[in-house]
Amino acid sequence: MFRRLGDHIDSIIARDPAARSRAEVLLCYPGLHAVLFHRLAHGAWRRGGYLLARFISHVGRMLTGIEIHPGAVIGERLFIDHGMGVVIGETAVIGDDVYLYQGVTLGGTSSDKGKRHPPLGDGVIVGSGAAILGPFTVGAGARVGANSVVLRAVPPGVTVVGSPAQVAKGRERLSEKADFAAYG
Repeated sequence: MFRRLGDHIDSIIARDPAARSRAEVLLCYPGLHAVLFHRLAHGAWRRGGYLLARFISHVGRMLTGIEIHPGAVIGERLFIDHGMGVVIGETAVIGDDVYLYQGVTLGGTSSDKGKRHPPLGDGVIVGSGAAILGPFTVGAGARVGANSVVLRAVPPGVTVVGSPAQVAKGRERLSEKADFAAYG
């Protein structure tokens, strides 16, 4: 458990130039706190403790401003930067090393009980204020520009921008060795 937390903290330090120490990240990063609350809530959810899970999730939202449904599945090293207003729905699935900025919504477009929130592949970056709405996949390494509204699948390695989101011209595919680019 501590190695996993250490890896998570180290990944934040590697991606955030403002992070100065492991202690600072542990004590002062609400995105990390939200993920830790989610891990507790998700554990209760999987064991059938739905009320307890929702209560833990609610406390996490009150303390961090980040709402993650306890049913959502989150991979390793999710970084929610300046996370106020982030909403992650119940059936969302988030891969490893995903980066979300403030105001991101991973939401649904129906009130059906089935799959209604998006899965995000490994290494996806979602800019401030973006909304990804529906049960389609955002492929590994894709980037979603700030304030974009994504209503259909995004192929791996592609940058999309706008409302509704479209592939950015001249940026159809990112190279496999592209450095991390926080702003797509």
